[in-house]
Amino acid sequence: EKARRAMGEQAVALAKTVGYDSAGTVEFVAGQDRSFYFLEMNTRLQVEHPVTELVTGLDLVELMIRVAAGEKLPLKQSDVRLKGWAIESRVYAEDPFRNFLPSIGRLVRYRPPRQSTENGITVRNDTGVYEGGEISIHYDPMIAKLVTHGPDRSAAIDAQADALDAFVVEGIQHNIPFLTALMQHPRWREGRLSTGFIKEEYPDGFQPLAAGKDELETLAAVAVTIDHLTNQRRRSITHQMDSAVRFASRRIVHLGPATIEVEVAGSLEGPTYVTFMKGQDVKGRTVEVISSWWPGSTIWSGRIGGQPVSVQVRPRLNGYELAHRGIRIETKVYTTRESALAALMPAKQSADTSKELRCPMPGLVVSIAVTLGQDVKAGEPLCTVEAMKMQNILRAERDVTIKALKAKQGDSLAVDAVIMEFA
Repeated sequence: EKARRAMGEQAVALAKTVGYDSAGTVEFVAGQDRSFYFLEMNTRLQVEHPVTELVTGLDLVELMIRVAAGEKLPLKQSDVRLKGWAIESRVYAEDPFRNFLPSIGRLVRYRPPRQSTENGITVRNDTGVYEGGEISIHYDPMIAKLVTHGPDRSAAIDAQADALDAFVVEGIQHNIPFLTALMQHPRWREGRLSTGFIKEEYPDGFQPLAAGKDELETLAAVAVTIDHLTNQRRRSITHQMDSAVRFASRRIVHLGPATIEVEVAGSLEGPTYVTFMKGQDVKGRTVEVISSWWPGSTIWSGRIGGQPVSVQVRPRLNGYELAHRGIRIETKVYTTRESALAALMPAKQSADTSKELRCPMPGLVVSIAVTLGQDVKAGEPLCTVEAMKMQNILRAERDVTIKALKAKQGDSLAVDAVIMEFA
């Protein structure tokens, strides 16, 4: 609180010195010891202003307009009271799995979480995009600002995690997987932050959180409930031939490399009961699963064992991709026999791209730095690609000889487009 007050006093002193009379943002760089140093002043509201609005209850945009119209501020500094804690996530068209490189394309689906104030928790989403709109290479990658407010930091973080789980963006790559994982990170939750956080915590690049036992069982319960619902719907189709076939209640849920054996029961109207097996014929705990999810919905929301859960659901070949709390995993639900047969299928091999330079992001080729047949040393520039107001120099990762040039200056390239080939 002492550091906050000192920063505020310095900001006010600066504004008075230059005769500034509007809303503005003074930025400081803070040290771990709470010392701080002036960085810059923006003569406008910054992108983080919703945080201030939620903790103060003030409409800064309205106050700025009133002051510009010549009115006096209707309050004094002593009238400003801070209440609770607010967290803001910038939802960006950046791919965290490619070192946060920009992504462009059409927003095939844009379904933000519902804005509300309930039970002391506020969810707010500030945005200027819409479903069907286009994210281009020419502008800032911001999609939305998702802000949550709660009585304390932990409540605001938990609310942010819930809201991110319910935030659907499809058609482009985005940083929601990173943001949801961040909300679970112990260092983030404890507030032990620095400007080197990403480099220190993800030195080899960001990867989705690995699911633990509890998370695997939660996702398994969702996957098998979806499978059970779709099977029930197929069974209820009219005018089917009479058959003595009975669907097996035992299911093997494949979650990436992990498998969980369960028994499932319940009607189309619900609820569904999922029993986790401890062995061939040894039953473990049973959870009641309640949800109004219907095929085609992108968000599975409901209760598992009485606890509220939201999971993003995307259809995949013979299964679904589920995303929850920073975990993203491919799931398939099989009968015991199907699971045994699936284990015999050969794994698909990835193509060898070691002799190609591929465009890591959609962008414009600004320059090609090499010629056909040229020998290039590791670290030397190959080309420059521009996207979203930033130029990115692509360098050789090893010594190579240029075999073919597949792109030229001025070309607009899609992600993974081949720029050049190496001998």
